Amino acid sequence: MVITADAAVAHAARLARAEVVPGFPITPQTIIIEQITEFINDGEMDAEFIPAESEHSVMSVAVGASAGGVRTFTATSSQGLALMYEMLFAAAPNRLPIVMANANRSVGAASGIWTEHNDSLPVREAGWLQVYVEGGQEALDMTLQAFRIAEDAQVRLPVMVCLDGFILTHTVEAVDVPERAQVDRFIPPFDPVGALQPSDPMTMSPIVPPEFAMEMRYQQDRAMQASRTVIARADEEFAALFGRRYGGLFESYRMEDAEFAMVGLGTWAGEAKEAVDQLRAEGRKAGLIRLRFVRPFPAEELRASLKDMRAVGTFERSASFNGFGPLYTELRSALYDTGVPITDHFGGIGGRDITVTTVREMYEVVERRARGESVRECTWHGLRGEQE
Repeated sequence: MVITADAAVAHAARLARAEVVPGFPITPQTIIIEQITEFINDGEMDAEFIPAESEHSVMSVAVGASAGGVRTFTATSSQGLALMYEMLFAAAPNRLPIVMANANRSVGAASGIWTEHNDSLPVREAGWLQVYVEGGQEALDMTLQAFRIAEDAQVRLPVMVCLDGFILTHTVEAVDVPERAQVDRFIPPFDPVGALQPSDPMTMSPIVPPEFAMEMRYQQDRAMQASRTVIARADEEFAALFGRRYGGLFESYRMEDAEFAMVGLGTWAGEAKEAVDQLRAEGRKAGLIRLRFVRPFPAEELRASLKDMRAVGTFERSASFNGFGPLYTELRSALYDTGVPITDHFGGIGGRDITVTTVREMYEVVERRARGESVRECTWHGLRGEQE
């Protein structure tokens, strides 16, 4: 099919047999929920759509549905994710395998409806797994994998599938939409643990005293760590069934003999791959790591892949307003004590276009640092006016 990534996500929810879908419209996510309601109306999807009065209520419904033992899916974006904030922290500690698509978009005053990652990255400590996709096919495939990963007995945590707003949500591309029989072989029927039953009432999510709270958080952390193995296994099994493999926690591109590289999220990687190809054609040993999962953050795996680099750069589509971005902070911690120099690179903020030329400018800075030259530790690319 030639469809948007939003439509691809909706098809994945249909194929995965999601049973409850609460929703509230917000650009650029709305197409996902609209498409699902059409599937339900046309008899193509056996699910209950629940329109809520706000995104806070959407996640409240999702928590209740998942706790009741049904496969649950929803979608949101930007301000909607911010309004869900309180209930995000109810889903993960209760070990509810909700799958949610987030169409990345800017938040707050001076906000727009274009892509930024400053809606999802600030909630990376809410206990949800977070995966960022590059295209429409990956949006469909990772939504399917998200159900498989979230519901695995070793994990039992919610998963957020993040896709760049408008760049993916409102542009079309050819997407292979698999048959339901194929998907049924990949995603087993939902087997809830400790589901609420009216005939056997119990209390869920009570106030937890200090005698037990720390152990609950520890178990949640262990589940997040265990998800690394489950993600890798899901990627391999998906490839065996559907012929598409994404690399698990991150995708490496021309890293075999690279001397300098960049690490980044989302659709930026398309331009980055083209930039790397151009640099390689010029005899310059550039590489790329497209980070797919921010939670769990692949610290050990990245350390192993980057420890011999002469310099590394991080691409940020989200500002922490602390001089550097969140990916830089995460990667600097992962590479601590390796001696690998790291520079930070901002671009595409507010949905501003990122071109191959822009990405090459980022690589130029990283390459200069690899040669031992003094460069800015943090550079904003495509900024109008002079940087201080």
